[in-house]
Amino acid sequence: MKIDITGATGFVGSNLSKYLEDKGNVVGKLSLRKSDWILNKNADVIIHLAGKAHDTANTSADDEYFKVNRDLTIRLFEEFLNSEIRDFIYFSSVKATADTIEGILDENHPSDPKTPYGKSKLEAENYLLAQELPENKRLFIIRPCMIHGPGNKGNLNLLYKVVEKGIPWPLADFDNQRSFLSIDNLNFLIERIISDQNMASGIYNFSDDKALSTNDLVKIIANTSGKTERLLKIPKHLISFIAKTGDYLKLPLNSERLKKLTENYIVSNQKIKKELHLDSLPMSAEEGMKKTIESFILDKK
Repeated sequence: MKIDITGATGFVGSNLSKYLEDKGNVVGKLSLRKSDWILNKNADVIIHLAGKAHDTANTSADDEYFKVNRDLTIRLFEEFLNSEIRDFIYFSSVKATADTIEGILDENHPSDPKTPYGKSKLEAENYLLAQELPENKRLFIIRPCMIHGPGNKGNLNLLYKVVEKGIPWPLADFDNQRSFLSIDNLNFLIERIISDQNMASGIYNFSDDKALSTNDLVKIIANTSGKTERLLKIPKHLISFIAKTGDYLKLPLNSERLKKLTENYIVSNQKIKKELHLDSLPMSAEEGMKKTIESFILDKK
């Protein structure tokens, strides 16, 4: 199968490209950085990963999100409609639906994003869904939650450094549950989608089968790195005050990071599993997280 991927040099793109190539597919890497890009209209599948990621420091201009996440997607989809390419896979985000949720997020949850990132992703989704799709074509809108794996840093790496140094985790008073997505499960699901000729177009959430709390993460990190887990239950109100101070003094902990590390954000993957006739994904949430932490340990050596 011939597959073109935008954003192929990023964390997800590079991992997905290798995975699909190992499965015998021919993968082309399409860069959208210059305006004169040309879509390979002889491909079977286009996977659109390129986009402007959420800037936790909030330094990006709002219109940049819409230029990249919405406008580029529209142009690429128009090229797709005028080609013989069968499948268009658009990587959106759960943040196109909601920044915070009560209960469990599924594909029927009303969309009300609050950030320019989430709004730009949703506007791209709405455009794609509003177009008339020929019978011989399919559109898949993928909404992944937080993706992790070897080679990807971020808040998980920050947490790893805290535990690895033997510093007690001060947020143990927060009882949260959060969904993650290992790169291995992401790769598996995408390959299954493009291989299943009978799968229906639609919006699909991607997440691991089980949500994990921050305390769970601390335990996994400690066990994987041979450290003693140290969970310190400092009152929530005091931690919140420190985080707000960090917004102004640029401390390692600020309000946004605190929210990411302690909020409930549970994402259902039942729809994609039902569509692909799966009881469970190949890698458990704990196994995937352990693999990521092991990569942090190797990087440190």
